[in-house]
Amino acid sequence: MAALFDPLALRGLTLANRIGVSPMCQYSAEDGKANDWHLVHLGGLAQGGAGLVMTEAAAVTAEGRISPHDLGLWRDDQVEPLARVVRFIRSQGAVAGIQLAHAGRKAGTAAPWRGGGVIPLDQGGWQGVGPSPLPFDAGWTPPRPLEEADLAQVVGAFRDAALRALEAGFQVAEVHGAHGYLLHQFLSPLSNHREDRWGGSFEHRTRLLRDVLTAVRAVWPGDLPVLLRLSATDWVDGGWDLEQSVRLAGMLGPLGVDLLDCSSGGNVPRAQIPLGPGYQVPLAARIRRETGLATAAVGLITRPAQAQAILDEGAADLVLLGRELLRNPRWPLAAAQELGVTVPWPGQYARAAAGPVPSR
Repeated sequence: MAALFDPLALRGLTLANRIGVSPMCQYSAEDGKANDWHLVHLGGLAQGGAGLVMTEAAAVTAEGRISPHDLGLWRDDQVEPLARVVRFIRSQGAVAGIQLAHAGRKAGTAAPWRGGGVIPLDQGGWQGVGPSPLPFDAGWTPPRPLEEADLAQVVGAFRDAALRALEAGFQVAEVHGAHGYLLHQFLSPLSNHREDRWGGSFEHRTRLLRDVLTAVRAVWPGDLPVLLRLSATDWVDGGWDLEQSVRLAGMLGPLGVDLLDCSSGGNVPRAQIPLGPGYQVPLAARIRRETGLATAAVGLITRPAQAQAILDEGAADLVLLGRELLRNPRWPLAAAQELGVTVPWPGQYARAAAGPVPSR
């Protein structure tokens, strides 16, 4: 059994503990470039003691942005602004990870505090792309179906973005195959109605994801890990489901994937998702149990004892937190105190380490 503050080795890289920052969109970049917001936001999370600090989804092409203000790595001039953030994360003893993504048919949306939803084409939005001309929801622009040449360009864009991420100093690369974005759209029969070698059978629907993972692994150093975020189920009959996720997970080791980040949903609007504390943990547990692949659990994990129980039960190797870290960026330090573990604090904050640090 692993403890929450035990190190986690992934290839030649070791995380100081088993707490990670889940990728969370900030909708605050300009022209794909990180800025002071990202430095303070991600830097503060690194100060708070998480072993792995993941950025939000970074688009591998301009049309693959979720919103006009997403991070991106489709151009060389986007590297140094992110490198500045990475240098600070690593200076705090955390590992910097990046999520590489393409939004597909869910591209061109507004930030949540600007109303969310798709931005009309005449107001700065753009047409997304996808496996089939099926819009995500009513009122959304139907995506342009990707042709063979387009798909080769998508694979190349993920590869090139991984090279830029490496140049920026990232040590973990996560491919985003979840939440209804492009790679997930190809996986699910609900969004992929193709009848060529990219659709239909399980082998064909998983082809694009497998090609992307192969391309990223080919350029990512052999001693550094590649992760995959997967929606393990669409929560809709006839869609991508846990059985297919287990089957796919069994293929990931030979593709060079070191850990599966187990999320769910996002491909179908208004799916009936059984939200509750740790509601996705059983997905990670089954995949880990049946395939032997390392997994990360994520979703409504808020208490240190809850996080430790996930490890005690062998459900996952890594626990990722999102909203809870927005509420309390120093949750890992508080968790260590609650669990009776001594961990280093930033020297500038050490005077606070002796007193109680309440966690939620």
